[in-house]
Amino acid sequence: MIIRVLQVTDAQAYQELRLGSLTVNPEAFGSTYEREANFSMETVIERVKPTNDKFVIGAFDASGSLVGIVTFMRDNGLKTVHKGNVYGMYVAPEQRGKGIGKSLMLELLKKAKEIAGLEQINLTVVSDNDSAKKLYESVGFEAYGVERNAMKFEGRYFDEDFMVWINR
Repeated sequence: MIIRVLQVTDAQAYQELRLGSLTVNPEAFGSTYEREANFSMETVIERVKPTNDKFVIGAFDASGSLVGIVTFMRDNGLKTVHKGNVYGMYVAPEQRGKGIGKSLMLELLKKAKEIAGLEQINLTVVSDNDSAKKLYESVGFEAYGVERNAMKFEGRYFDEDFMVWINR
């Protein structure tokens, strides 16, 4: 398994996996397949293109296929620049249970620790996604609140847990 920051040359593979995530686990993400299927390749490239304050970590299997992704974005507000956020964590179903999610998160945290002035990272996770919450807790995230009915999908409401990692 190779874990690394995605580059613009990975945009097509990223888009395929991202659209897969929105099909397989639509309840887990704020976006939808219908919305992102219409993104131009230029939009996807901008999403993947790493900067000092934004990057996507990818996991590649032995055949070179992208099988897992997670995105970090630093806040850019004057009073919130000390914070960042995790978005879009996904591991392909056939690759789950192999520690890929943990490897992605550990690499994200390693890279985030290099960002000057970054003090904490926030994320949200669907409250009944116990495996994801266990993963986040295993790398140092702590739950600090719940938003009831945070998302509504196909007539069903989903609560989200707020979690935070403090850079110590």
